[in-house]
Amino acid sequence: MRAGGRAVPAGRGAEMEPRGVSVSAVLPAGGSGERLGGTTPKQFCAVQGRPLVSYAVRAMERISWISDIIVVVSSENIATMKTIIEKYGHKRVMVVEGGVTRHRSIFNGLKVFAEKEFSSHLLQKPEVVIIHDAVRPFVEEDILSKVVMAAKEHGAAGAIRPLVSTVIASAADGCLDHSLERARYRASEMPQAFLFNVIYEAYQQCTDYDLDYGTECLDLALKYCKTNAKLVEGTTDLWKVTYKRDLYAAESIIKDNLSQEVCVITDAKETAAQVGFLLSESLKSQIKVEAVSTSQSKNDSHLQNILSGQCYNFVCVNDKNCAIQETQQLVDMLEKSDVPLFYPVVLILVHLDTSEYNSFSIGVEELTSIKKFARETKKKNILVYGLLIQYKVQLEATSPCPVTGCLEEEADPHLAATFFQVAVESKWHYCHPHFHGKDPLLLQETVNSAATLIMALIKDRNTGLIGQLLVA
Repeated sequence: MRAGGRAVPAGRGAEMEPRGVSVSAVLPAGGSGERLGGTTPKQFCAVQGRPLVSYAVRAMERISWISDIIVVVSSENIATMKTIIEKYGHKRVMVVEGGVTRHRSIFNGLKVFAEKEFSSHLLQKPEVVIIHDAVRPFVEEDILSKVVMAAKEHGAAGAIRPLVSTVIASAADGCLDHSLERARYRASEMPQAFLFNVIYEAYQQCTDYDLDYGTECLDLALKYCKTNAKLVEGTTDLWKVTYKRDLYAAESIIKDNLSQEVCVITDAKETAAQVGFLLSESLKSQIKVEAVSTSQSKNDSHLQNILSGQCYNFVCVNDKNCAIQETQQLVDMLEKSDVPLFYPVVLILVHLDTSEYNSFSIGVEELTSIKKFARETKKKNILVYGLLIQYKVQLEATSPCPVTGCLEEEADPHLAATFFQVAVESKWHYCHPHFHGKDPLLLQETVNSAATLIMALIKDRNTGLIGQLLVA
């Protein structure tokens, strides 16, 4: 199956694009995952709710200069892979049935460019083909570009990394035979790239023994085509998910990558603007903050610029009991973008309780609507939490608060998307020229506590807490 479409250039793609060369990619994904344990092959194990293979496909399709992506899977997993492609809207992808070994699967993936009888739709043969494991989800455009350009010049190229352990050989009796000098050797990693004619000829000539027991594509090019591969120093994120602990590591890396930036959207009203400003300042020590007022968030082009920057965390500060209607605009914009399609988006609704009494101003009806709203947005991969900050405020406003203007001037839209209700019992006596009070430290302590909870929600992305009203 092939999904049509062209990738939109991402980031510095134009600078990294290999010039004057056509490129396609083959992703072998037919492993059984025996070393991982369990019944699900590792390439289909969920990481943050999404199959691992989808991350590798996405890494390729977001690069505009890769024309076609061939995913090779076992016959029993073809339907599963097609479902993944449809669910996540992957483009330029064809699913091919693999063989019983890694080399046979890669050979099948190459055949769709050269043998009409192997595919109902023969793809245009690329000058260079990338081979990359479907269980290496963190490959970046820079290393892909480097191996492609090296392959164009040398015929073959592959990423390498220093060995972290010494390699030894054992004798027939199980005792040490000899060890290798670690400084002279490197670990072969992925991605690798080849002139298509070189690697295809190598596979055509290799023996059944090579196809059944071999694992190194660069060696085939050397053995059968006399092509000495250029070795390219790779980065630390090229590791392969092999064991169950690697899945946990992958999830941790993805969560960390999603926790680099937050957009704080604040109501233009003075009390909300003041708390939003303090909250943004408190968060800045832990995360990059883009602050914007609601007046700016209504500017679709402004907010769209933030969404196109791939921000996955939004905080909305409002002094209304239940600002779901206002939040729906952001949810609609997120849904239209690709942001929540690939990664869960956190949306935190911060409500300021300024009632004069000790009881919460949010009632059962509002709590019910929040939970219902969170359940609906969860279907769109948007995690909504509620945060309730309760304080008693004595306002003696003498002139408009400059914080509101500050937010409107400096704001950069990113709607915080988790409804984390943190009710913070405190009395707000902030010593601002427009707020005559007694205890500015108590307010700052309250805001810092709320910021800590917000960061915990962003980093953990716990689906069990969506729709809850939390109190700090």
